[in-house]
This record gives sequence, structure tokens and C-alpha cells, in this order.
Amino acid sequence: MASVSVHQFAPCITCHAWSPDQSMIAFCPNNNEVHIYKMLEGKWEKIHVLHKHDQLVSGIDWSRRTDQIVTVSHDRNSYVWSLEASEWVPTLVILRLNRAALCVQWSPKENKFAVGSGAKTVCICYYEQENNWWVSKIIRKRHDSSVTSIAWHPNNILLATTSTDGKCRVFSTFIKGVDTKHSSSGSDSKFGEQIMQLDLSHSWTFGIRWSPSGNTLSYAGHDSMIYFVDDIGPSPSAQSLAFRDLPLRDVLFLSERMVIGVGYDCNPMVFAADERGLWSFLRFLDERKQTSNAKYGSQLSGTFGKLYGQSKSGSNEANESSRIRAHDNCITSVVPLKKTRDATVTTFTTAGLDGKVVTWDLQKQQDLMAYLQG
Repeated sequence: MASVSVHQFAPCITCHAWSPDQSMIAFCPNNNEVHIYKMLEGKWEKIHVLHKHDQLVSGIDWSRRTDQIVTVSHDRNSYVWSLEASEWVPTLVILRLNRAALCVQWSPKENKFAVGSGAKTVCICYYEQENNWWVSKIIRKRHDSSVTSIAWHPNNILLATTSTDGKCRVFSTFIKGVDTKHSSSGSDSKFGEQIMQLDLSHSWTFGIRWSPSGNTLSYAGHDSMIYFVDDIGPSPSAQSLAFRDLPLRDVLFLSERMVIGVGYDCNPMVFAADERGLWSFLRFLDERKQTSNAKYGSQLSGTFGKLYGQSKSGSNEANESSRIRAHDNCITSVVPLKKTRDATVTTFTTAGLDGKVVTWDLQKQQDLMAYLQG
């Protein structure tokens, strides 16, 4: 198996994040708290509980440069937590939302963070030194429904979003006095200006991510589709890939040519691009038994073969294979853990509604490492 370790932290986990040195993990156990665990003498121990929110914590991100944690919640609030002595001290961020905050992410330079909400808006938050507080600017009147996920471009200016209106959008978040202008960063655009809108999906969309170079964008649809977009701008080129299995909730680029998708199938899916840039489903990451008549020669026929040759739950073999997987409920998030010098992700973790955090190491998968190193 590709999984290195499986830890049962809680009955259910909605989101998780790692400390910069990866010695601590923060997660929400499906309530209004954030639990922080640390590895002590070979065992995970709970060392902090952050309890400032009144409702479900829906997003967590841990800054790698400043070692600060940002959290958002259905209570419409956001806090930036700083470790002072041995206590985490919260600072309230005024979001000015009238609906739940759903997701949050630090920008690459970590001088601001973005918050997606059920109010059809995105808040771009930054720190004002002179007033010693966090303020927000809001991207309004662009989304027709809740913003489910957000992703920062490596240039720290462009922000991609997905929404339950089925669309993917890219905005400029350039803030004078916070960002510096660069000819290739999109800083010529005004704050909140929409760079691109994609209407590829006919259902809710989730889990958007940029490739390490920022040249490719990927996100998932609730209709068991995954989308790959190149040439971001007025005339993008897009690929839509359908698969037989249950929908995805989150995606992660391991390299320019490989993506991991996680979701309701409880088993990470591997997608890869060939030399021509055409994406296809490669295989499931976790071990899965197959009936003999479900094994076809090509990747494409193998994907459709499962539709005709293998029942989802109608055989003892299928039930047995579901029991040996690392996850046994929906995977809600995937987070990179270890990167090489060229930004290739070789180790990552997944968390799900089963309360488990699973660590995956691709260095034990020779076929996948060939793609990563190719």
C-alpha cells in the first residue's frame, strides 16, 4: 500500500493543516473547536484546543513563514492565531459577511489570505501595521452562489474560485500598498477584476488548485468530472474528464503532470498527463481488488469496464476491498506534506469524515514516481 500511517484522531474531521516543521497537526473534529496534536515520544498527544468560534470550523490554514493559524467558521468570523509563550492568542478579522465562511487559504507570500463564503463573495484579508489589525476587501457581485474553494496562483495576485453555481473564476487581488507590481503577475488589473470565467460544469464545483508553475488549473465537479485548464486568460484551453466513480471533493497537483483527486469514493484517484498534455485517469492510489472481468487493457476501457464488470457493492469482493482501504468514509481534504526542490510533492496527507488522517508516500510506488520524475 502507498499509505504510510493511519491515525484515528476523532470521529469526524472536516479540515486539517500542518505546522511548518510538520511536528504538529491542527484539525476540526466536526464542531466549533480546533484541536492541535503533537508527536511526543512516538505518540500523538493533544496539546492545544482553540475554542473561539461559535459554530462549525470550516477552514484551517497554517502559515509556513509566520507560524500563524487562520481559521474560518459558519459563525461568519475568522481568527488569526499567534503562539505567544505557550498559548495561542486569537485576533478577530472583520469579514463583514452575512453568511457562513466556508474556506480559507494564505497567499504564497503570506501577506494576505482569502476567505470564500456562502454570501457569494470572497474576502481578501491583509494586515494594517498602523492600526494593528486585520482588514478585508470584498470581491462582490461575481458569484451566483456559495464559494466552495479557493486557490492562490504562485504570483500572489491571481485567485481562482469554485462555486455551487457550477462555475470556475479567476480574479485579480492586487492591493496597492500590500502587493508589488510585476509585469507578468497580473498586477495591471484592478482589485476584484474577473480575469476568466469557465462554464464547464453543470453541477457544483469543488477543490480548485494550481499546478506548481501556475500554468494549469484543475478543479472537480459534483457530477464525477474533473477539469484541467491551460492558457489562463481570455482564450483558455480546457479538458473535461469523466470517470465512473463517486465525485471528488478536493484535488492536489503533485507535479505538472500528475494530480491526486479525493472525495466520496474514499480512495485517492491518480490522474496523469501524457507528452501531448492530455489528461487521463491512471489508477486508484489505495489497493483495490478487482473481479477478473473488470480488467481491461487500456486506461480508458478499464475505467468504463468497471461500470459493466464490477458492482459497487453487490459482491463480497467489493465489500472486502472497501474494508482494507485506509479511509472508509468521504475524504474531505488533501494537504501536501513533503516537496522536493522542484516543488514535486512526494508525500501528502488526507483527512475525512471517518476521523482519520492518512499519510501517503509515493516513493514506494515505482510507476507513479516515473511520472513524477518524467
